[in-house]
Amino acid sequence: MAQQERAIRTRRAILVAAAEVFDELGYEAATISDVLKGSGVTKGAFYFHFTSKEELAQAILAEQVSLLPPVPEQEVKLQESVDEALLLSHLLKKGTGDPIVRGSIRLTVDQGSPKDHLNRRVPMQAWTERTRSLFGEAKLRGEILPHVEVAPLAELFVGAFTGLQVFSRIMTGRADLAERVADLYRHLMPSIAVPGVLVRMDFSPERGPRVYEAAMRRRESGR
Repeated sequence: MAQQERAIRTRRAILVAAAEVFDELGYEAATISDVLKGSGVTKGAFYFHFTSKEELAQAILAEQVSLLPPVPEQEVKLQESVDEALLLSHLLKKGTGDPIVRGSIRLTVDQGSPKDHLNRRVPMQAWTERTRSLFGEAKLRGEILPHVEVAPLAELFVGAFTGLQVFSRIMTGRADLAERVADLYRHLMPSIAVPGVLVRMDFSPERGPRVYEAAMRRRESGR
C-alpha cells in the first residue's frame, strides 16, 4: 500500500512539474530534463510512469476537464454555466489556480507541429459535451429561448471562452480573465436566456473564488 501511494505521489509530481513547464515554454520547447528538474524525480521513476514527452502531454490533456470540481447546483441551471466559466477562470490564474489546468490549456491551444501527434481534440470535445449537457438541461427547464439550438450553442460558448482566455493571457497574463469572462456571459446570455431567468443570474467576476471554495468543499465531502 505504501509503495502504491508513493507511486501515485510520484506520478502527480511529474504531472504538476510537466504542466508548469508546458505552460511556461510550450510543448515544442519543453524537455524531459526540464520536467525532471521541476519534479525532483529520477529519470528511472519518470520512465516507469511515462514512455515519452508525448505520452506525458497527452495524460495532462486527458485530465483537463476532470480536474474541474463540480459546481454547486443552482436553482437556475444557466447559472451553473456561468459558474463553471468563472471557476475555470479562477483555476487558470497563476499563483492561485491549478498548474495542470494551466498546462493542459496551453497544450490545447498551442498549434504545435503535426509531428507531435498530440490529440488536442480530446479536451475540446469533453468541454463541448459537458456544456451541451448543461444547456440541454437548461432548455428542458424552459430557461433557454425556444428557437435556440443546444449543440451549436455549446460549441459557440466553448470556442468563445477558448479565444478569450488566449487573448487575456497575451494581454495581461490572465490577470483580468474573470472580468472578461463575466463580460462575455453578460453579453451572450441575453440572446439565449428567457428574460425571467436572465434577471436572476449573477455575472459578477468576484463570484469565481466563492464558487471554487464551495466546489472544493463539495468534492471533499463526496457529495
